[in-house]
Amino acid sequence: MCGDLEEDAGDSKLEEMLYARFVAHARALLAHAPAPQEAPADNAGYMEKLFVDALSRAVKDCEQAEAEHRYERMIAQPVVFARLAGFLAAHMSLGEDPLRRVMEALMLGYSEAEAQDRENMDRENMDRAQRDYDHGDVAVRS
Repeated sequence: MCGDLEEDAGDSKLEEMLYARFVAHARALLAHAPAPQEAPADNAGYMEKLFVDALSRAVKDCEQAEAEHRYERMIAQPVVFARLAGFLAAHMSLGEDPLRRVMEALMLGYSEAEAQDRENMDRENMDRAQRDYDHGDVAVRS
């Protein structure tokens, strides 16, 4: 039906926007990542390198897909990484509280994306506040 085509077009546009947001956030995180070390000396460095490597691979895999399949590829990745997290966590001592650690890491990922959105909005608001707008013959600041 006609309504179905319009809904599909709206879904497609939303998917494109969500994919573009993912790529922008990923590139920003990767740009601010510490310089890669071949073999980090400490566990925190190792974990950061593993995160950067996995994120780089995720972006690369999406970009290698055909344009109409990039969103599908992106939304499959958290399922795969969650499965991997569950598999690895199943081998941890229960004293390590694996579920809590995995959930905290999941929530950290959410907060990183939200923080980037807030930073982008703050930057846009600052840019807007610093631009002059011409209203007739009087230039005013917004």
